[in-house]
Amino acid sequence: MILLVYLAVGAFAGLSAGLFGVGGGLVIVPALIACFGFLAVAPEVAMQLAVGTSLATIVVTSLSSVRAHHQLNNIDWLCWRILAPGIAVGVVCGVATATLLSGQVLKLAFGVFSLIIAAYMAFGAVPTASRQLPKKLGLRSVGIVIGYFSAMFGIGGGSLTVPYLTWCNVRMQAAVATSAACGLPIAVVGSASNMVAGFGHQDLPAYSFGFVYLPAFVGIALLSVPCAKLGAHWAQRLSATRLKQCFAMFLLAVGCQFIWGAL
Repeated sequence: MILLVYLAVGAFAGLSAGLFGVGGGLVIVPALIACFGFLAVAPEVAMQLAVGTSLATIVVTSLSSVRAHHQLNNIDWLCWRILAPGIAVGVVCGVATATLLSGQVLKLAFGVFSLIIAAYMAFGAVPTASRQLPKKLGLRSVGIVIGYFSAMFGIGGGSLTVPYLTWCNVRMQAAVATSAACGLPIAVVGSASNMVAGFGHQDLPAYSFGFVYLPAFVGIALLSVPCAKLGAHWAQRLSATRLKQCFAMFLLAVGCQFIWGAL
């Protein structure tokens, strides 16, 4: 029964990624917290386990997404090569911070972040393209920030990377594609760091590899990729504005629930 729940989470996460252009992490983490409550996972590690497992599933979805964007020649690989080292450093720091924080504080932070993204999507706030990409040092510093918060919240970083690249006069197709490519180092380094950070923790449930819960990873990964393609197909037929407003309402509910539960 719980495996069926994980398959459903994977399907919903994939559809949301395809429909709304926002990585499934914002869906996967809240869903896993609900599942872990049913499984009586220790609250001291539930949030870290959800974040680590979410990042592990994003490895699978990122590979498919990067391949598709690369075939369309939309990825700015030069920008990616500069961003990636900073992202990796930020991810390691983000995982270290998440490990040190209590589950309640991390849940509160996730709730606040969900409300911010909800507001961004609801009001269609798109930064005006008013500057150019910074030099290597500046771009790598941006990568550190993106990697840090992505690892903290178990997301692929698209909600941070796309607005920044758009602000820096990168055309939207290239911004989305490059953001998808940036999701790969976030996911790989993030899942590996969570495996190391949680290895041998006494409160973890069976079948955990550090802060990655293998049954959830398998169940979610199986359906997230095909459902992401289906979601992208549906997105071509539906109102983008209405879709984003609906997802914003979902994130509003998630954010309020997480904040309420953490206080």
